[in-house]
Amino acid sequence: MAIKSAILLAFATSVILVLVTSIDAGGIAIYWGQNSDEGTLAETCATGNYDFVNLAFLPTFGNGQTPMINLAGHCDPYSNGCTNLSSDIKSCQAQGIKVILSLGGGAGSYFLASSDDARQVAAYLWNNFLGGQSASRPFGDAILDGIDFDIEGGTNQHWDDLAKYLSGYSQQGKKVYLTAAPQCPFPDAWVGGALKTGLFDYVWVQFYNNPQCQYTDGDITNLEQAWKQWTTDVPATKIFLGLPASPEAAGSGFIPVSDLTSQVLSAIKGSAKYGGVMLWSRYYDDQTGYSSAIKNDV
Repeated sequence: MAIKSAILLAFATSVILVLVTSIDAGGIAIYWGQNSDEGTLAETCATGNYDFVNLAFLPTFGNGQTPMINLAGHCDPYSNGCTNLSSDIKSCQAQGIKVILSLGGGAGSYFLASSDDARQVAAYLWNNFLGGQSASRPFGDAILDGIDFDIEGGTNQHWDDLAKYLSGYSQQGKKVYLTAAPQCPFPDAWVGGALKTGLFDYVWVQFYNNPQCQYTDGDITNLEQAWKQWTTDVPATKIFLGLPASPEAAGSGFIPVSDLTSQVLSAIKGSAKYGGVMLWSRYYDDQTGYSSAIKNDV
């Protein structure tokens, strides 16, 4: 009887450990698309390191412009050359990875002129990348999981409208996930208003190139204070710690693996809104192996 009790106790303990681990476990989001030397999308997903892949970018849209993707040297959208990504996208999704189209980026020609402009852009995204239909889908018949707002220019107007219109399409079938990549100074200058809608599922905050709210040489004070504000004041499902995957990936804000795993993650993982880590970008991660080194601690 004592042996049976011991076995049951051991089993119960292991179940509890698994539950606790899964509650704390976060995921890794990566940006792919801006360097042809970073490997294919299928190879990126096959690493098993990522839960989200943001396709970077759709940098031209809004104000009546014909929307145009830019995936650097990966494919030529002008000759319809990105449709061969369809099978890669599907293989990622078959592994449980969410594949998301990122709007904007640090360089581009984008802004929304009005609420009606936002409605038209949402319709374009739905028909060309999501669950709608179009004769000219840039990625063929693959249906992406959502839209990422990496807005770093233009104006701060009507992003809330775009979020509302995109969210409305979720009622027509497959859920449209909404994500965003604001800068860590709060509130974000571009999408701060849109984030107040409460429609965003995942927000990967850029804790780099912003000394006032990022990690600096053993000091997590600024980062921790900013993290608390983001996780307290933004009505999103999960908040991610956005980081450069190498010192070369950003002007500042890189966190050495040992510092991240020993100091930073322990300070932020207590939040119920902790979702994991976002990395810029697949190219730099491929150089450093950063995601592989942190994966078990995230």
